Amino acid sequence: MDNIDTGSPFEYEETATGGRYFMTMPNGEQSRLTFLRAGEGQIIANHTFVPPPYRGDGIAEAMVERLFADARAKGLKITPTCWFVADEFKRHSPKWDDVRA
Repeated sequence: MDNIDTGSPFEYEETATGGRYFMTMPNGEQSRLTFLRAGEGQIIANHTFVPPPYRGDGIAEAMVERLFADARAKGLKITPTCWFVADEFKRHSPKWDDVRA
C-alpha cells in the first residue's frame, strides 16, 4: 500500500507483512495504528494506541480516517480486529461500508 498524501500529521511505514501510521507525541511516546496484509487487496487493522495523556483528543480517530482514505484510494478492503477500528466502522456506516472486508 503506497503512502497517500492526505495532509495528515501521521507518518507511514510499510513492511513486507504490514505497516503502521504513527506520530511522535510531545512527551516522546508514539501514537500508532498498525495493520497486517491479509492477501491481495486486503489488510487487517489490528491495533491502535494513543498514550494516556493524549487520549480524547481525536488522534486515534484521525489515524483511522487516514487508514480508510488510503485504503479507499488504493482499492483495499479492511478487516478490523482492533476494537477501536471496528467501532469506527460502525460509527461511520454506511459511509465506510465499501472499504469493509
